[in-house]
Amino acid sequence: MSNPALFSLAGRRALITGASRGLGLTLARGLGEAGAHVILNGRTPDALEKACSGLRGSGIAASTCAFDVTDQDAVRSGIDRLTQEGPIDILINNAGIQHRAPLESFPRAEWDRLIRTNLDAVFFVAQAVAKGMISRGSGKIINICSVQSELARPNIAPYTATKGAVKMLTKGMATDWARHGLQINGLAPGYFETEMNAALVADPAFTEWLCKRTPAARWGRSEELIGAALFLASDASSFVNGHILTVDGGLTASV
Repeated sequence: MSNPALFSLAGRRALITGASRGLGLTLARGLGEAGAHVILNGRTPDALEKACSGLRGSGIAASTCAFDVTDQDAVRSGIDRLTQEGPIDILINNAGIQHRAPLESFPRAEWDRLIRTNLDAVFFVAQAVAKGMISRGSGKIINICSVQSELARPNIAPYTATKGAVKMLTKGMATDWARHGLQINGLAPGYFETEMNAALVADPAFTEWLCKRTPAARWGRSEELIGAALFLASDASSFVNGHILTVDGGLTASV
């Protein structure tokens, strides 16, 4: 590579929400291996410390900051603590949940929980972090979207609504904040073998449908999202703003 520094994250601090396990932890490891000091966020300190210890054991600079991303006051307090230790150069808004049920009987409590976790939290954390980024004139925000930002499936209409909203919030953030030197983009995974999708992975009928529906004819592996995240987190994407980078094995390219 003629300019590997384009993808280097050396000297940068990256906050990843929902990072004690799953996709968030995988992305944290990828950013850490590219040189970033990664800060793992979640609600359970013990789980965060366990994940952090594993990263440190691999030679990655890592720390934790536990707070509830659905609580705006807790978010502001947590970000204030972090910025006293150093700037947050990169934010990955990864925290998210799923609940599957027929729309006609979807529980109101689960609707509210999805909105708080998948949408409110993206706004709360990005707003709190962006203030410091704006004052410095630089920063990277990556919001985790989904192929469900574009397409629906039975029994997940509320989840689809949240991810469609995150897509448009990402574009709105770019519209407001790009002038201050920030790049705000979305990363939209297709169907990956993650804990959130464990029930679907274990369902032979669904896996058969997915492999027929996806041109790549397989589930994605979590580590296959790292390259896209590094691109959006690094100087390589310095003029990319409001873009949704889909990584789905071709699913949304075909009918």
